[in-house]
Amino acid sequence: MTPLLSVRDLRVGFGRDPRANEVVRGVSFDLADGETLAIVGESGSGKSVTALSINRLIDFGGGRITGGSIALKRANAAVLDLASAREPQLTGIRGAEIGMIFQEPMTSLNPVLTIGTQIEESFRLHRGLTGRQATAAARDALDRVRIPDAARRLKYTPNQLSGGMLQRVMIAIALACNPRLLIADEPTTALDVTVQAQIMALLAELKRETGMSVIFITHDIGLVAGIADRVMVMQNGQAVEQGELNQILDHPSHPYTQHLLHAVPHFANGRAARADGQRDKDAGTKPALEVDGLVVRFPLKSGFFSHATGAVHAVDGVDFDLMPGETLAIVGESGSGKSTTAKAVLGLVRSTRGSFSVGAAAASAARSARPVQMVFQNPYASLNPRLTIESILAEPVIATGGRVNAETQARMASLLERVGLPRTSLARYPHEFSGGQRQRLCIARALMLNPSVVVLDEAVSALDVSVQAMVLDLLVDLQREFGLAYLFISHDMAVVERIAHRIAVIYAGQIVEIGDAASVLSKPKHSYTKKLIAAVPTIDRRREHFELDTRQIPSLVRPPGFEPAPARWEQFGRDHMARVEA
Repeated sequence: MTPLLSVRDLRVGFGRDPRANEVVRGVSFDLADGETLAIVGESGSGKSVTALSINRLIDFGGGRITGGSIALKRANAAVLDLASAREPQLTGIRGAEIGMIFQEPMTSLNPVLTIGTQIEESFRLHRGLTGRQATAAARDALDRVRIPDAARRLKYTPNQLSGGMLQRVMIAIALACNPRLLIADEPTTALDVTVQAQIMALLAELKRETGMSVIFITHDIGLVAGIADRVMVMQNGQAVEQGELNQILDHPSHPYTQHLLHAVPHFANGRAARADGQRDKDAGTKPALEVDGLVVRFPLKSGFFSHATGAVHAVDGVDFDLMPGETLAIVGESGSGKSTTAKAVLGLVRSTRGSFSVGAAAASAARSARPVQMVFQNPYASLNPRLTIESILAEPVIATGGRVNAETQARMASLLERVGLPRTSLARYPHEFSGGQRQRLCIARALMLNPSVVVLDEAVSALDVSVQAMVLDLLVDLQREFGLAYLFISHDMAVVERIAHRIAVIYAGQIVEIGDAASVLSKPKHSYTKKLIAAVPTIDRRREHFELDTRQIPSLVRPPGFEPAPARWEQFGRDHMARVEA
């Protein structure tokens, strides 16, 4: 049978001489009707360029197809070579026969247009619908992707919806005209693990309903196991291995495929949790960080006189301690309060009440103490592109009243060497480094003041799996060498298992379970912890990977004067307790 899509010797280049600057070099594959092909690889492997070339969107990104063919079997059984098709033909195919879901919905949707207007555009362009017919079709499209109260949400603008909801809107737009091929380019990378599971379940269910073919671009082997029929592994612009899912996962033949499988942090339900931490509080060791009754609320006001109408209870009575040399991971979904907790400890947001102490120095929760430093999620946005690495590393010293002297220079060179970068890096600029190297530079900058506590806010979530593994190993080595205490903010339970000694699960602004990492992950007690663990992707094909659940995190908006009921806790073992559920 003729495949739906047949790609042969595809070559794509950039720049004035694209043949001399090829980033995709001789890629070939077939995609059958109703089949899902996962294209796996790290940043720079050419997987996204390959996907964008199929519907010729690469033409608008400075790329050019320099060779090969892309044969698409159309609905009337005619075969069209997309590589040489003219733009009017491609306009009729994009959206109608080939749908596309991009990685970041906020940059893919127009921020000033309503959701309804943007969905209706596809129906107007490809089906000729107008007025109430287009609006009804848009409402049906939202119902199709399981967005509740679709009629009302059509009037929303993108900033009024969560990341998971926005990605569902992108899926609704991509599937508006029932395309026979859907290309999903890292559609869940920026989403929390539970939202990611919902998007994957939705895609699987829609595929069963429509019979469409799917090309799924990802670097997460766990996601591949949950949705793919076949896998193609890309490295340096070439397909180095492809075959059936079970063959690739169980018997990878190429060294790069083996490397990717080894680098992915596989979740082991607590069996892989670290056992080198020491909670020696009873022996007289003071905690590196103690947080007591931390509350962060953002007031809501309206009317001419700005009357208080309520408040967002972002953090509501959080308590924990962190010992020297220990990693406490705070896990939860977006909007749960985990990042706000970290920012309050650093003094980046003003707390409503509560206190914390860093080492022996007490501080109010409204301002930070010097021994706490932070490593942010995005290394690209964390470094000033106009400054050299020497100036970037000197910033914390100068900001705290120090001078750039011989001692400072020696510490810079020593830290660079310790994070695996040469001393010659001091004269270079951030753009001259890869993503993993930039995150290493952020870690070196955080260590310039010899802090006792380092806050890592999703510090490895933007990195490729192999780079992520190297940075995690580096963090563990630095912790052992300098006795650092880490407050590790994450939604990735597999990464948390690999680095954390203890885990605090936060839900709707409150900690609902806390304790030893192995105990929390292997024997979760709170229903929310169980939900987070059940959503973790796995390469175990025996497990039902994703189940569709449209329930949302409850609103954190409370009326004026509202105070939550006092927490009641149940103890499970020496270092594991969970909040009693109502």
